[in-house]
Amino acid sequence: MQEAVPPASDGDHLDPRVFIPAVLVILAFIGPVILFPDASTALINAAFSFATGKFGWLYLVAGLSVVGFLIWLAFSRYGNVRLGGAEDTPDFSYFSWVAMIFTCGMGIAIVNWAWVEPIYYYTSPAYHVAAKSREAAEWALAFGQFHWGLTPWAFYCLPGLPIAYSMYVKKRDGVRLSVASRGVLGRHADGAWGVLLDSIVVFGIVGGVGTSLGLAVPLVSQLVSGILGMEANFGLEVAVLCIWTAMFSASVWFGLAKGIKILSDVNVILAIFLLAFTFIVGDSQFMVEGFVNSLGKTLGNFIPMSLWTDPAGDSTFWKDWTVFYWAWWIAYAPMVGLFVARISRGRTIRELIIAELVFGSLGTWVFFAVWGGYALDLQISGALDIKALLDSGGIPLAVEGILQTLPYAKLVTVAFILLCFIFLATTLDSSAYVLASVTSRKLSGYQEPKRSFRLIWAFLIAAVGVALIQLGGLQTVQTSTIVVALPMIPVMLILALSMLRWLKNDFPKEELNPVLVIDDMPAFHRKPKKTNRQA
Repeated sequence: MQEAVPPASDGDHLDPRVFIPAVLVILAFIGPVILFPDASTALINAAFSFATGKFGWLYLVAGLSVVGFLIWLAFSRYGNVRLGGAEDTPDFSYFSWVAMIFTCGMGIAIVNWAWVEPIYYYTSPAYHVAAKSREAAEWALAFGQFHWGLTPWAFYCLPGLPIAYSMYVKKRDGVRLSVASRGVLGRHADGAWGVLLDSIVVFGIVGGVGTSLGLAVPLVSQLVSGILGMEANFGLEVAVLCIWTAMFSASVWFGLAKGIKILSDVNVILAIFLLAFTFIVGDSQFMVEGFVNSLGKTLGNFIPMSLWTDPAGDSTFWKDWTVFYWAWWIAYAPMVGLFVARISRGRTIRELIIAELVFGSLGTWVFFAVWGGYALDLQISGALDIKALLDSGGIPLAVEGILQTLPYAKLVTVAFILLCFIFLATTLDSSAYVLASVTSRKLSGYQEPKRSFRLIWAFLIAAVGVALIQLGGLQTVQTSTIVVALPMIPVMLILALSMLRWLKNDFPKEELNPVLVIDDMPAFHRKPKKTNRQA
């Protein structure tokens, strides 16, 4: 059966008001990086140091505030509000829905850092703890859970709520942050301020993809070169990127139900298999006890960890790790929020918050408990000096060394390479899908962006990746994306206030119904009947 799509509308047309400024913003950053790499790197690094150095405390306060706000919202009466009308039901099963949320949100980063991040914390710990001590080992797993748990998923969740509310409750056309900010910005959301906001979001998405490529391409190239017995070079990296482009272009072409959903399901199943294998062949007792202990330390010290700035000391741990991560998650938040909003029609506000904060956190915690615990056990026992591998060859060499300690190392490495391909492909196809949605004209929540728009962004992402890999500019783009996170903090506040204003106006009275809906949308906004017309 062909994909069911709505009748042709303005959503079938590219919106030059957003597309052209967005591309110009990308070129304005990418161009200097290519033409003047040294000067651009110095300037962006200075901006990054200023943002995180002078306003590091703001990132921390923002993180704790977002977590608190979402917990309150989930348990308030507004948690019963359905993101849709009375006739709207979820488009995907709960497993597929959570799988798409998780793979879009964490992507390739988790399969890189879960192995090695506890090693960094163990050898250079927080709180002035002695390196390589018992206490350092306990904090190593705890900070992994902290940096990849409740706060990052809260950052991801917050934008998704007003976007979904705007599309499925207010029935406003436009899958954009500017539309979701209308509760505060009013008519200014349609003007220059709205265009500027959406253009920055597009740049942040492309920069976030650059970050993912910067992590993934060297890692997979290193692993492939080891399997094939050849040297990792530029040609191999381009070949790897071409395979990725083919995978996520096909996925984004087939759309949500037939492409992205299937890829996400396969991704989660393969990840579960590799995690289970590592758990069985490794020191399972150490992993379980490490997980339980670190969960206790994380939850028991969540507020102090969230606000630690070491004002009387000289530790840079909180800036190097916590502030960096919070900025990174904020930079990714618009993309994840837009995508999660698009796949969450028919869910309640409480369901969405629980899916991200609870199940998203549990997913990342399992990665750190198993892979992080396995690697930390290797380091502590002396079976493998992972820190030495990190110092000599970075994350790719360290991950390759860890995989070699597992039984059936070659087979496991091949499976891990496949997982990396699928993990990044799910992030890239989500990014291309969101970019196509943001740059489409008046796209409703019941429509998918035109396939040609999805492919345009898929190929643009690949082209930027090839150029930056060749010129070594991925790190610079990653850093500049994180700088963009600073002005996104007040944007997050605007989104939260916008949604609260809508909720108070739409549901002014207490109701005892388990699900709250508004079913007064005009007929032309109702879900279109299925047709067999090809998109």
